[in-house]
Amino acid sequence: MGHMKRYIPFVKKDPVVPLIRLHGAIAASRRGPSLSDAGLAPLIERAFTRGKPAAVALLINSPGGSPVQSSLIGARIRRLADDKGLKVHAFVEDVAASGGYWLATAADDIWIDRNSIVGSIGVISAGFGFSELIERHGIERRVYTAGQSKSMLDPFKPEKAEDVARVKALQEDIHANFIAHVKARRGARLADQDLFTGDVWIGERAIEMGLADGIAHATPKLKELYGKTTKIVPYQRKRSFLSRFGAEFAADAAGLVEERAAFARFGI
Repeated sequence: MGHMKRYIPFVKKDPVVPLIRLHGAIAASRRGPSLSDAGLAPLIERAFTRGKPAAVALLINSPGGSPVQSSLIGARIRRLADDKGLKVHAFVEDVAASGGYWLATAADDIWIDRNSIVGSIGVISAGFGFSELIERHGIERRVYTAGQSKSMLDPFKPEKAEDVARVKALQEDIHANFIAHVKARRGARLADQDLFTGDVWIGERAIEMGLADGIAHATPKLKELYGKTTKIVPYQRKRSFLSRFGAEFAADAAGLVEERAAFARFGI
């Protein structure tokens, strides 16, 4: 009988809640497993505009990544939520850290598992230096620039204190934007303690800090909020035709290695 309701006039339909799965590290590339605004845009747009959803839910499992892509994805979700007048609920699986937590704050409330890792409100840059390696092998690095900062942090040249200072200044600006965003989205729910050191919290402790609203899993919570007959419709990215046959193996493999390293920072 349930599936016939759509064909019978004046019969109230069961509520529908799209559940958008956001799994992986966040990066600008549309290839591989990473999350990007361009790659997710069609999926997010469909979730908010197909039919008449009662709300939209996010299922998040991300160690973070690009601050710009995090901001773009989150802004797209908020824009559509405001345009459609819909509530957004976030559910965290293993981790919503750094940019992953930025995505979670696009929701009106954040629900976590007792073992979910949440937070890491900070900025990190990492790389390698090869200057001594190439010197030992008699390799000469030749770089020509117009502009004294153009070759900043060249991995094949010795690190310069002024370059490090410039990067740290950039990081401080991004960190300040991150802090302002979290404060704007979470407001009075945040604890008075310093939450912006890059530290992470788990389960109940994350709730005490105001970074999450409670312990809950997607299906039972959504049915509690919208009724036992609520239909939860999963939305997730599909693998491309070529990737199914290994044609994008190299790009996918490199992305998986980077993603694995990002998750490993949190012991996952």
